[in-house]
Parts: sequence; structure tokens; C-alpha cells
Amino acid sequence: MAFLGGPLPDWTRQPAIRPSIPFCSDQIPRPLSVSEVAPGVFVHEGKVEEVSPDNAGDIANLGFVIGDTSVAVIDAGSSRQIAEVLYAAIRTVTEKPISHLVLTHMHPDHVMGAAVFREAGATIVGAATLPRALADRAETYNENTRRDMGDRAFLGTTIVMPDRLVEGGMQIDLGRRRLVLQTWPTAHTTNDLTVLDADTGMLFAGDLLFDRHTPSLDGSLIGWLAVLDDMKTLDARRVVPGHGRPLLPFPDALEPEKRYLDTLARDTRAAIAAGSPLSAATKGIAAGERENWRLFDLYNPRNATTAYTELEWE
Repeated sequence: MAFLGGPLPDWTRQPAIRPSIPFCSDQIPRPLSVSEVAPGVFVHEGKVEEVSPDNAGDIANLGFVIGDTSVAVIDAGSSRQIAEVLYAAIRTVTEKPISHLVLTHMHPDHVMGAAVFREAGATIVGAATLPRALADRAETYNENTRRDMGDRAFLGTTIVMPDRLVEGGMQIDLGRRRLVLQTWPTAHTTNDLTVLDADTGMLFAGDLLFDRHTPSLDGSLIGWLAVLDDMKTLDARRVVPGHGRPLLPFPDALEPEKRYLDTLARDTRAAIAAGSPLSAATKGIAAGERENWRLFDLYNPRNATTAYTELEWE
């Protein structure tokens, strides 16, 4: 993925954010690499990895959309450091003000850098259920993210709450460019939100869609399967998943994940019907999907546990 070249921004003409945590000693960090996947729509492809000091938390797909008058950012990354270099990438492309930061859900790799964009003047937007979810997990998220990426990469990172809440739907006008935001019933999490660029038919799905990276179930398996079916009605042509390749055809891109979740549900129900205890069942549930996904042995046992505890009460 090629970096959009050009000099680093003239910070004196932009909101007063200076990168405080360089990747390399005594250097301003390079902007994140971004690709223009549609006119005025840019995406950074995160690594399909767990957070570590080596990747500094650069594991999620992040994006921004440019209108005639302003810019909206979709997700803020795992830390202040990631958000700062995303901000720098935006400034290599446009000097327009950043009016909005949209958070697609609560997970740390998508929200922990949000303070940078608030300082830049953006209104932070999220699902109405997001603040409670963040508040309940803030201490755990801070401790785990600091531990996983290390103190240096985490320095200055703080969780901030959204300024504007969405319940159902909302539109953002960036100046002759309309973003359509939609919240969903409990699926991947309790606070999933998608962003559709009406001009290009580009959908930012957040972690409602995983590609290559094993899906991570932190909400409802039954709900997620239902939401995937409902998402097919969206007027989108291409989709940016929360993890994996940054641009996929829509709705075809939903099918591998749906197959995995269907398998997870089928195998879980079979284990419950056979009387298998949870500790034994999680070893075999969805095992046939192992070759199709990265990080499978890390995420699938967690998914199986969540699915079992949900489906045993059907």
C-alpha cells in the first residue's frame, strides 16, 4: 500500500497537535500509509496481528472521507501515537478541518486515539450504547493495551467519550458529501455502527466484518448472523472491513464471515445437544474453519465459549 507522498504538514497552519511519541528517536513519525480507495475516501490497512510493541497497536483498518468543507475520520486506532500519525496522513492530503470522528464500536484498537481528533476540533460520534460500554471497560482496556504495546507506544493515551450519540440513524454533511450512519442490534458488540458514503457506495463496516482475521465475538452470535443478513440491504457497492484487506466487494465480502459464524452456531448447538461440557466443547467447535482464518487458535476458543454460554439457553 503506497504512502501518499508529500512534505509533512506545516503545523503552524493546522490545529495544534504535535506528535509527542515518535516511532524513531529524535524524528517526527512518518504519517500512516493510506490509499485512496474511492474519490475522496482513504483507508489505512492495519496489520492482522495482536497488539505488540513491534506494531505499536497498528492492527485496525482506519479511514477518512473528504467533503467540500470538512473531513470525517472513521476510527482512531489503538493509541495516541497511532492517531497522531493518522492525523499527519490526513494533512498530507487536505488542509480542510476535521469536523467528525466516528467510532464504529468500543474495542481499544478503534477508539483509544480519539482524544487527538477532539483536540483537532472534531465532534466524536458513536452509538448511544457506546459510552456505557467504554465506561464499564475503561480500566481493563487501559491496563491491557499498555501491557500489550508497552509504555512508550501507549504514552499519552486516554479514553474519551463521544460528544454525539446515534440511536438508529444519522447523517453527516461534509459539504456536498453525505455520510449515512446506522447503529445495529447487538452483534459483534452491543454498540456496532456503520458508515456509508452515499456518493461512492463505500461502506465502513467496522468489526461487523472481518477479513482474514478470525472474527471476534463480543456480543451475540444469533444477533450477528441476523445483522449480516440485514446489512445486505444497504445501498453499498464496496466495503472496508475492520480488519483484513481494506477494500472488498459488497455484499459478497460478508459470505466468508457468515459461513464461519454459521459453523460456530451449528457446532455449538451440536456440542450442547450431545451434553459436552464447555471445557471439552470449545476444542472442537468450528475447528473445520481453522485453515480459513489467521489468529484462529487465539480467537476461536473465546468465540466458542461465548457462543456456548449464549446458545445453551435457547
